[in-house]
Amino acid sequence: MPELSHGRRMLVLAICCMSLLIVSLDNTVLNVALPALQRDFEASTSGLQWTIDAYTLVLASLLMLAGSTADRIGRRRVFMAGLVVFTLGSVLCSLAPDLTSLVVFRMIQAVGGSMLNPVAMSIITNTFTDPRERARAIGAWGAVVGISMAAGPLVGGLLVESVGWRSIFWINLPVGLAALLLTWRFVPESRAPKARRPDPVGQFLVIVLFGSLTYAIIEAPHASLTATAPFAAVALLALLALLRYEPRRREPLIDLRFFRSAPFSGATVIAVSAFASLGGFLFLSTLYLQNVRGLSALDAGLWMLPMAVPTFLCAPLSGRLVGSRGPRLPLLVAGGAMTVSGLLFALFEAETSDVTLFLGYVLFGVGFGFVNAPITNTAVSGMPTAQAGVASAVASTSRQLGQALGVAVIGAVLAAGVGSSSYAEEFVTAARPGWWILAGCGLAVLVVGAASSGRWARGTAERTAERLESTEIRQNTELNA
Repeated sequence: MPELSHGRRMLVLAICCMSLLIVSLDNTVLNVALPALQRDFEASTSGLQWTIDAYTLVLASLLMLAGSTADRIGRRRVFMAGLVVFTLGSVLCSLAPDLTSLVVFRMIQAVGGSMLNPVAMSIITNTFTDPRERARAIGAWGAVVGISMAAGPLVGGLLVESVGWRSIFWINLPVGLAALLLTWRFVPESRAPKARRPDPVGQFLVIVLFGSLTYAIIEAPHASLTATAPFAAVALLALLALLRYEPRRREPLIDLRFFRSAPFSGATVIAVSAFASLGGFLFLSTLYLQNVRGLSALDAGLWMLPMAVPTFLCAPLSGRLVGSRGPRLPLLVAGGAMTVSGLLFALFEAETSDVTLFLGYVLFGVGFGFVNAPITNTAVSGMPTAQAGVASAVASTSRQLGQALGVAVIGAVLAAGVGSSSYAEEFVTAARPGWWILAGCGLAVLVVGAASSGRWARGTAERTAERLESTEIRQNTELNA
């Protein structure tokens, strides 16, 4: 990629952030619309889980493929294709006649979304080559998640009340079309110096692993053990096959050597934990505020502002801290705040009091605001530039997988504890194990963040990068010979 002026780099960053905005906004807006969907389609808790997880699972399954494909055939080309498919999927979602159709159309949306975030992050990584400037750019990128969390519930609540839940998908159309035109005009094409080969077997195993594991978790409260156990067994077999097959490939879909870097492995675990906490937190909060407290969609969106605003404010601060002092402090703040938030709900039933509910939302927003920038920066900064697309795709995959698992696990726990006849009375008690799980996710962010950001961990990242580069050089030499 040619060296760009400062203004052009800022424009590229803004265009990439537009793609993140529509993908992130779609999730937060949909959460507010879940009770309306439940009424219109007479959906069960598992049906609501699938409207979210069908999207995140497809994203998680295809992100690495999209990242490696973009490195191979061109990042701008794949990015533009993603905008087209995502916008088309949004139109289809707005026309869905039933819950099954909506789930299918959400999967089409996700195919497009899989070409956006990891590719956009790869574009940013290759556009901002200075480490501090890159950290600030990633902080701005993370702030967009805060914007989507702040605007999503409000915009979603207003649209659901005034027009209906179908209108929440219309907001993707103008943003998607504008991003498409701006990308065509201003984003330069770039690709990795050496193209990576496709890995269809690895891709198939990833899809089987994610899909079967999530199905087993979501359907466990509603189906017998004999019905869900085969899916759990398939997930285990797919994982074992993936671990055995991928190291044998010259250019695997998932390069397991990345995980020799302690910061990279830590970033992966932190991403899964943090986004599992986010998925479960939003799922529980939306159902509680509307189905138990009886709030309207708009009022529920207003109640989520104490969580959304700190996320928006803390994300750029986290990016600056990562650039100036490294990822350790932001990760400790993030893990500590998310853990305390979960404990407030688990130990003191924070949702039953306005004061503690407000405090729990603020703490979670602070924690989630601080966690995004160190995840992304750690995942890509220790890798060779040629591997930026794949590395950022693994980080993005970890986020989406975490969110899918969070919704699946927390929804399953809730469904197992809530009866159909006394939903409101049983909700708080049934949700308590879920809050304990979310507190554990926050604790994982704290502990793994402290362990993976020390001097020893940085040494493993440097050695891993050296091995990857030397292997790349040796393979190129053998091919040229």
